[in-house]
Amino acid sequence: MTSNKLIAGQKFPEITVPMVAGGTMTLGAGAADTEDWQLVVIYRGKHCPICMRYLTQLESLKEEFEAAGLKVVAISGDGHEKAAAVAEENGLSFPVGYDLSIDQMMALGLYISDPRSPKETDQPFPEPGLFVVRPDNVIQIIDISNAPFARPELGAILRGVKFIRENDYPVRGTHAG
Repeated sequence: MTSNKLIAGQKFPEITVPMVAGGTMTLGAGAADTEDWQLVVIYRGKHCPICMRYLTQLESLKEEFEAAGLKVVAISGDGHEKAAAVAEENGLSFPVGYDLSIDQMMALGLYISDPRSPKETDQPFPEPGLFVVRPDNVIQIIDISNAPFARPELGAILRGVKFIRENDYPVRGTHAG
């Protein structure tokens, strides 16, 4: 399987997903009419207890992220029923998207896993990813993992984005060789 490697400083791919609350959201579609940045969290799915703890922590920091100018969204490859259960069972007030396709996962450069058994889940799913996207659709921060155990600490992301915005800190990791 080939995968796209997103590069910090490039445009975030426009990806449209349905939302649990109704309608759709196009990630990377541009928020040029606002100064808000977007924090896009990709989670493995309802079957992942580590993801549920991470999303609960994200919910606890949501107001702080919003105060720092970041709109939070979480996306998975789960269908509507599972994604709605995740939002309800974890008390999530930020937008939750679902039905992220394998092609969309690949466009985001995510690692994709097959279920270990039907008890885990019934379809391939994305491993964790986190993206901080500026209003001009440029990717400021990328964190992609191939396992549920390695994820950025959300408090560090929050502090980092505040520093970036307050100090006009550039996108890092862009050396072309």
